[in-house]
Amino acid sequence: QLQLVESGGGLVQPGGTLRLSCTASGRTLDSYVVAWFRQSPGKEREGVSCISNYDGSIYTVDSVKGRFTISRNNAKNTVYLQMDSLKPEDTAVYYCAAGWYEGTVNRAPDGREYTYWGQGTQVTVSS
Repeated sequence: QLQLVESGGGLVQPGGTLRLSCTASGRTLDSYVVAWFRQSPGKEREGVSCISNYDGSIYTVDSVKGRFTISRNNAKNTVYLQMDSLKPEDTAVYYCAAGWYEGTVNRAPDGREYTYWGQGTQVTVSS
């Protein structure tokens, strides 16, 4: 059974930086496509970015493109989300998720396609 644990969240001022980590145990993460999602109170869960295990392709939604960067380190069994130039509207609980997909990623991640989820980490952007 694959288990995921997020870390790296916290309180940061607008314009600041955070790096979230999603570390796996139980199985190797390089067998899965991995995505980051976020959800803030009163809003639907939003897929932010995903990275393929097949060809390393990446998809990032427009609202964070150019500010957020997903990457993976298979040796550490970890996927990261580097978040720069943070805005108050980025405030949310961020979740990583892993799923079975062998191919290029070319659209926003859909939570229904992901099987394994972490518990989430809170990101608050506020002055």
